[in-house]
Amino acid sequence: MTPFKLTEELVAEIKLLIYNQEDVQLEGLLNEVHYADVAEIINELAAEEATYLIKLLDSDKTSDVLTEVDDDLREAILGNLSSKEIAEELEELDTDDAVDIIAELSEERQQEVISNIEDEEHKEEIKELLKYAEDTAGGLMAKELVKVYDTWTVAGCLRRIRGQAEEVTRVHSVYVVNKQDELVGRLSLKDLIVAKNEKKIADIYISNVDYVNVEDNVEDVAKVMSKYDLEAIPVVDNSKTLLGRITIDDIVDVLKEEADKDYQLAAGITQDVEADDSIIELTRARLPWLFLGLVGGVGAFLIMEGFQDTFNKYAVLFFFTPLIAAMAGNVGVQSSAIIVQGLANDDVKGSINRRLIKEMLLAALNGTILALFLFFFVWVTKGDVNTAFAISASLVVVIIVAGLIGTFVPLFLNKQGIDPAIATGPFITTSNDIFGILIYFWIAKMVLGI
Repeated sequence: MTPFKLTEELVAEIKLLIYNQEDVQLEGLLNEVHYADVAEIINELAAEEATYLIKLLDSDKTSDVLTEVDDDLREAILGNLSSKEIAEELEELDTDDAVDIIAELSEERQQEVISNIEDEEHKEEIKELLKYAEDTAGGLMAKELVKVYDTWTVAGCLRRIRGQAEEVTRVHSVYVVNKQDELVGRLSLKDLIVAKNEKKIADIYISNVDYVNVEDNVEDVAKVMSKYDLEAIPVVDNSKTLLGRITIDDIVDVLKEEADKDYQLAAGITQDVEADDSIIELTRARLPWLFLGLVGGVGAFLIMEGFQDTFNKYAVLFFFTPLIAAMAGNVGVQSSAIIVQGLANDDVKGSINRRLIKEMLLAALNGTILALFLFFFVWVTKGDVNTAFAISASLVVVIIVAGLIGTFVPLFLNKQGIDPAIATGPFITTSNDIFGILIYFWIAKMVLGI
């Protein structure tokens, strides 16, 4: 199969066909194209053109397309569709995907759409899932799964599985429950196939099964699935009643969203924004950290102004100020990035004090190596041992302090329930710049006896 490639010529052709309302040609062109590729095409169209295609193509394809298009475009498309048309799209989707779409509508519109869903079971499942918070296992799970009772025989189980599997896109696992619908285990398809027809499921199911609670945070769910290499995991309530399942594709979306958010936080962007967002939205996301940088710059100015006498006697110190500030910022970001990554992967264990001591020793080693190079450079170029010692000694202390700040801040934020990724961006850089400059001039003043 040749990989799909979106070209300007193809987009132009589709736009022209839409303009001329050449429905037969459009259907012939797109019916055999994968829904993800159709979504890629639609992302290049105006909202009215995209809506035209959604209404033209069959719902069994366009429903999946709607889950893949950009958020802003999907919002515009949904605004152009009637409640009945949206309901027809949702009928073709698994409950988790249907809830993701309907959750973007106003409460009033949600009720209108739900009332137009003809499949009563599908409707009730969507209404149930809407009750769960978006960042919980309940907000991520789908109701579609294959469930069997431990009292069934193998023959009866196989008949019922065939019926259930028709409603499930992918059968990752078969879950076993008791009469109270409590999860008791899982079923190996191999064991099911080779077992005798009259044998009871209670005799062949595997009691060891991983599961998550419906109220668990999605990040915790992702960690469990990653740790045990699971393609799907069942979701239960406090009574261990089986409620649904979460599949790996949903977890990949969660990890991607979290990575995007952390990357933006590290870059000093406080909101989830995209390149195509409005200038106002982009400004709101960027301005807070830019303002923090401005405050940090003013703070550095005030510190340097307080050491004006030092500048007057040793002007050479001024020229090394950017180097000290840059090293403080770089070391701080390196330390915080390692800690944030470790926290995300659940690899940071043990006491904070032990972690700080390790980082202090590491920073001291790196600082000493760099300071030796800087000492000889200043000594050779300026011919003053005292000045060279003052600058290089300052560098060692600055690197140690920056490493400690970069390690402590994300650990502290994590303890307080704040996303530690915020510590890898301008916050760490600015704070270390200020501390670095203050330490630099203070040590230089002491060593040079000013």
